[in-house]
Amino acid sequence: MTVALIGSGNVATILGRLITKCNHRIVHVVSRNGENAKTLAAEFNADHSDLTNTNKINADIYIVAVSDAALEHCTSHFKLHDKLVLHTAGSVSIEVLKNKTSNYGVLYPLQSLRKEMQLLPSIPFLIDGNNKEVLKYIEDFALTLSKSVQTANDEERLKLHTAAVIVNNFTNHLYALAEDFCKNENVNFDLLKPLIMETAYRTNDISPAAVQTGPALRKDIHTMDKHLKVLTNYPKLLSVYLKLTDSIITSYPS
Repeated sequence: MTVALIGSGNVATILGRLITKCNHRIVHVVSRNGENAKTLAAEFNADHSDLTNTNKINADIYIVAVSDAALEHCTSHFKLHDKLVLHTAGSVSIEVLKNKTSNYGVLYPLQSLRKEMQLLPSIPFLIDGNNKEVLKYIEDFALTLSKSVQTANDEERLKLHTAAVIVNNFTNHLYALAEDFCKNENVNFDLLKPLIMETAYRTNDISPAAVQTGPALRKDIHTMDKHLKVLTNYPKLLSVYLKLTDSIITSYPS
């Protein structure tokens, strides 16, 4: 299939690479930043334009891969009649494309994507379409990109997007807080990385609830008091520690 990418950031870049790897063709890249569009288009040997010059684009699928906040503004430039237009947002309704074309849907990659990635990660896709025929077309396309493809309406996609923020963004923020703490206390954060990997790996086969460990689970007040003293000079981290400790204790009553 031929694909036009609207966007030139992380999601557009990685999707473009995946699409070309799976024997489809990127024929055009559009970005509000013309130089960014030119740079990404060169990678795919495609045409390029900014948002003010989109009349000559011709593709089977138009994928709008921009930030959630920019999606509605970006699509205001398009009137594509019967062309198939997909957005890639987890928290934005499919209906944002309703007045842009008669065929529209969602191709949401449930993955953290960065253009600097050397290897393409495994990407589950959540899809939706404005009618059964469109949905089937999107599903067939998505299955060429990933073995993990699931239909999800706006509500289901938003719930999974919320969960994704918790397991990815919130967890990463905890890593950042711990790394800063280790730097300030002159201990080696790298020593924690095997623990991070092992804990994440367990979720492949076991429910996170079944493998919860730590002093909060054991109601080990003595150890927790030691931790709180260590964190006295780190009020932000102390607050997080107390809130998560309370959550664990109340989630696993003895």
